[in-house]
Order: sequence, then C-alpha cells, then structure tokens
Amino acid sequence: MKKLIFTGILAFAGLTGTANAQIQEGNWMVGSSLLSSNFGLNTGAGYDITLQPRAAYFIKDNVALGGYVTLGIAKPGAGTSTQFTYGVGALGRYFLSPGEKGVDNLLNHGRFFLEGNIGVGGFNVENGISTTGLDFGVGPGYSYFITPNIGVEGLVKYNGVTGFGNEGLTSRISFNVGFSIYLPSSKGREVANDLK
Repeated sequence: MKKLIFTGILAFAGLTGTANAQIQEGNWMVGSSLLSSNFGLNTGAGYDITLQPRAAYFIKDNVALGGYVTLGIAKPGAGTSTQFTYGVGALGRYFLSPGEKGVDNLLNHGRFFLEGNIGVGGFNVENGISTTGLDFGVGPGYSYFITPNIGVEGLVKYNGVTGFGNEGLTSRISFNVGFSIYLPSSKGREVANDLK
C-alpha cells in the first residue's frame, strides 16, 4: 500500500511541470480516446462503447511515435446484431507550434495536432458484414491542457479497415474525445523503479 501511495505522489509531482515541457523530446504520452459511448434508456435500447488506449514517446520536440489498441462493442437495440471493432498498430502525432502555418493556440493552454495510425484491425457484425485487414486513420485534433501535463483532447478522424471478409472496405469519420497524460521520462523512470 505504501508503494502505491508513493507512486501516486511521484506521478502527481511529474504532472506539475512547465506548460511547454510536456511535448519535448524524451517525454511519454499515455491516454485513451473514448471513441463513442451510448447507452439507451428506453426498454430494448442498445449500447455502443469503443476505447482506444495509446502510448507514445517523443522522439523529438512536437513529434511522438507509439502504439494503440482499439476495442469496441455495440448493440444498437433489441433485435439487432452485435458489432465488434478491434485493432492494434502504430501511431504518430505531430503537434503544431504556435504561429506555425498561421496556427495559434486556443486560449494559450493547448496545442493543435495531426494524428495518423496504421495497423491490423477489423469490423465484424454478427451474421452480417465483416472486414479484417489493414487498419488506418488520419485526422486533426486539439489538446487542451487542464494542468501542465494532463490534456483533454478532441479529434476528428477518418478511420478505415480494408482487407479480407465479405466487405472489402469499411470506413467512417469519428469524433473522439479523450485525455492524455504527458510524463517526463525522468519521472517515468522513478515510478518504474519504485514499483520494483
């Protein structure tokens, strides 16, 4: 229990860095997008939940590379088929600097970014269409930093899966809402060493 409390204190201390330090070379970004979450309240209404946890390392200032996992399940309503979405792969994110190509920070507490991903994934509807193959996506987003190291994010993204199955290509545009925590690598090492 003491290790857990100590780790929490160290992680919180790592979240209180300077506002521009979070997207510098050597830092980590971890978080998740809540792609969609709907729960019907009427009798026989359905649900739709999709999560996309991700982690990335800043290989240089404003440029992060990492990985993601997509897991989703939906049942639109009574008498409809269950839908499954899944994927795993690599992602890249580029944060635009203030003033770059006419881009200014909104409210001076955030950054616009471009994100792309490529991997393996699929979309299956029970007794319906299915596609498994190349999972890809691209889109612009904005991260608003509620603290120097925690960002609430919005992302509009084109997502597609092409490959095998009875549907050659499935694609959609999604509006993702989520969060990311930006950890300096020195704090990450401290947390990892304390867990040993």
